[in-house]
Amino acid sequence: MKSFLNEDFLLETKTAQRLYHHYAANLPIIDYHCHLPPDQIADDLNFKNVTQIWLNGDHYKWRAMRANGVDEAYITGDKSDWEKFEQWAATVPYTLRNPLYHWTHLELQRYFDIHELLSPATAKKIYDECNEKLQSPEYSVRNLIKNRNVEVVCTTDDPLDNLFHHKKIKKDSYSVKVLPAFRPDKAMEANDVKALNAYISKLEIVTEGSISDFNTYLAALKKRHDFFAENRCSLSDHGLEHLYAESYTDLEIRLIFTKIRNEQALTQQESAQFKSAMLYHFAVWDHEKGWVQQYHLGALRNNNTRALSEAGPDTGYDSIGDFSQGRALSKFLNKLEAGNKLTKTILYNLNPADNELMVAMAGNFNDGKIAGKMQFGSAWWFLDQKDGMIRQLNALSNLGLLSRMVGMLTDSRSFMSFPRHEYFRRILCNLFGNDMENGELPNDIEWTGKVIQDICYYNAKSYFDFDKVK
Repeated sequence: MKSFLNEDFLLETKTAQRLYHHYAANLPIIDYHCHLPPDQIADDLNFKNVTQIWLNGDHYKWRAMRANGVDEAYITGDKSDWEKFEQWAATVPYTLRNPLYHWTHLELQRYFDIHELLSPATAKKIYDECNEKLQSPEYSVRNLIKNRNVEVVCTTDDPLDNLFHHKKIKKDSYSVKVLPAFRPDKAMEANDVKALNAYISKLEIVTEGSISDFNTYLAALKKRHDFFAENRCSLSDHGLEHLYAESYTDLEIRLIFTKIRNEQALTQQESAQFKSAMLYHFAVWDHEKGWVQQYHLGALRNNNTRALSEAGPDTGYDSIGDFSQGRALSKFLNKLEAGNKLTKTILYNLNPADNELMVAMAGNFNDGKIAGKMQFGSAWWFLDQKDGMIRQLNALSNLGLLSRMVGMLTDSRSFMSFPRHEYFRRILCNLFGNDMENGELPNDIEWTGKVIQDICYYNAKSYFDFDKVK
């Protein structure tokens, strides 16, 4: 029987072990999509304790704690940091076969060199040991990133952001590139006309101009898009239930925008048309600048309205949605392709039932000029675990070219999530290693090792070309 989390964790064969240890393990990390707070990187923060770096904001852990019967006071409430950690430690033994059990102990090992299992019996010892280490310069935010062999981090930033913290990080000549990504979801959220108007008013202040009609709205947002490009941004990202690709005329969009400014509620059709127009313009700007555009599709958010009112969004009440994806996605991408305005694109889905759909759709729009131009993105959110990763890798293998995949990302708000890249790499090497030992792939360790290295690092390095970003 193998020991838990030993050096060959998740590696079932000798070939898998060789692929991982000799080809994948020591490659740098390009984390091209995450939600790390750039202000904490700019300030090079030292967290006061392990609860603050590990539990605060982590809705994966919060969901598990609620499922284990932990009162909200110990999750998002006003209990002390030690009391919250104590409740997490009491929950961990019940997370067996949940990916949180793996991630928890991987992170304790990789960041703190703690190999004990977290439980009520070990909680105080582990809490104190982590807290002591967190006070040392080695555990500042910047060092936590750098010491995990991270080369690039791309945050997720609203168009209104002044990117002050990114500018500071660059000015400090930090060895890790920390780059912004343009996330304009709030600029197109027509379901809440009041909130959208408040956003437009803020945009007027930021751009120092009046927004009186749809054309001036586009011009103001384009100004922000240009500003992001001037500050080393080369990616956009959108979090959507599904793509919007309704037919519309310019006149219809102008009239819809007038209704928005007058705070008149839109019909469902008008809202979809407005979102469709905004997405199209964003994609055209991305193409003009040669950016990579990312679409995260399929989340059904804020399901528990009582909890939303008490704890707010992004606190663990979102879910997998069962939205129809194919037809609108086809129409949206085809409109861009027909006008020769389709840039490099990554599609992520949250419903595993859509895996094959996404791979097949992406393959429709490769143009033979850029290897892997259209990407089926790594397993995301609820699918970011062993089974979800394997299903994503198998779907891409069966219907596309896994060898051209741009690899893993953290999609995390935590500075302790970089072992997810290791998790992915081990699973990837195990798939290839098992196929080689079963005779399903040739026993060509050098070529297969190169493919592994490409997926883990070199494909992303070429695809995003962050080396050109100075």
